[in-house]
Amino acid sequence: MNRAAAPRRRPQGPPPPLLGTVFSHASLAKCIPISLVVGTLLSLVNQGSVLFAGTATAVTWIRVAVNYAVPFCVSSAGFYGSRRAMWREHHR
Repeated sequence: MNRAAAPRRRPQGPPPPLLGTVFSHASLAKCIPISLVVGTLLSLVNQGSVLFAGTATAVTWIRVAVNYAVPFCVSSAGFYGSRRAMWREHHR
């Protein structure tokens, strides 16, 4: 039997909320460990000599914080993107 393909519907209803998704338990359980591992590696590579020498300034600690924030944001964006793609697929 040859069945005609049904026309694709546009997604109905709002997509998943950004902040609600990013700060959900499922997202944090995946993104925080990624941030800890990658942030530690970046901090050791980029600021390790200053930290181990004991000459870290406030600017150094801001850089270390950014080393953790960036992988958290990247992994959270990936998590949200995958949830949004699942939403689109479900609403086809």
